Amino acid sequence: MTSNLTRRPVLLWFDLTHDRSTKELIAQFEGTCDCKLTKNSVLPHGEQADMICIHFDRPDTPGLRLLLEIKRTTPTIPITMFTVQHSEELAVWAMRSSVWEYMVLPLSTAEKKRYLTAVVQLCELRRNTNGQGQTSLIDHSPTLPDSIRLTSGHQKHQALSNVMLYIDQHFRDSIDQRDLAKRCGMTTFRFSRLFKEANGVGFTDYILNKRMSFAKQLLDNSQMPITSIGYEAGFKDPSYFARAFKQFVNCTPSEYRLTCQLRAVAAQPALEDTTAEVLESLVQSLGS
Repeated sequence: MTSNLTRRPVLLWFDLTHDRSTKELIAQFEGTCDCKLTKNSVLPHGEQADMICIHFDRPDTPGLRLLLEIKRTTPTIPITMFTVQHSEELAVWAMRSSVWEYMVLPLSTAEKKRYLTAVVQLCELRRNTNGQGQTSLIDHSPTLPDSIRLTSGHQKHQALSNVMLYIDQHFRDSIDQRDLAKRCGMTTFRFSRLFKEANGVGFTDYILNKRMSFAKQLLDNSQMPITSIGYEAGFKDPSYFARAFKQFVNCTPSEYRLTCQLRAVAAQPALEDTTAEVLESLVQSLGS
């Protein structure tokens, strides 16, 4: 007979996804745990579990309220929140709601192993009548992601945070890198080096990428003349705009606009299939 202290953890699952994909997630834990999926996301009366697992793809208000209700009605069973959509605000909400673990999908092998080890430890302590007050022995803290490690490099990049919003709001204007460096209390050389280190591209390329993306949006969604679009995107010289756009997108602004228009026409359901095929072929030839 299996000892109460050595039997597998019991995970009770709630599927709050829009595509009902929780069974696929459960399959990752069935080798170590006994998994039960609730019906219609209703907590079974008197159900005994070591962990309640709530699976979201895109958390919404009803789903988060249900999590709080489950926690209220079963305060002695810890809750793990699995979610595909992730944000800092959601993680803070989970922490303040006393969720035992907050897991962002898909799981890495290391994260899955860490989580299962912590669940097994928790299960043993919960089932051990002498284990009260020993939950502090469980280490289920995830390793710090590289993006938030409190290293000297991270602290240096934090100095740029004050000007990034300004850049994103004024990329169409003439921005002097020297002025931005002064705002950060840096030399121009240091600012340039840290900017590339933090963003993956140099300051000039970053501005160019922002302007090109803005120009593409105008070409997609407006009938403005191409010269005017160049000016709106921050290019003072129409010839330079045309050359830079072709280098960036691999076609001229007019070709890009025509391609977008042809795709829109080809997507109309009223077109005959043969006509749509001809248009799609033309679009592909323009993009090649």
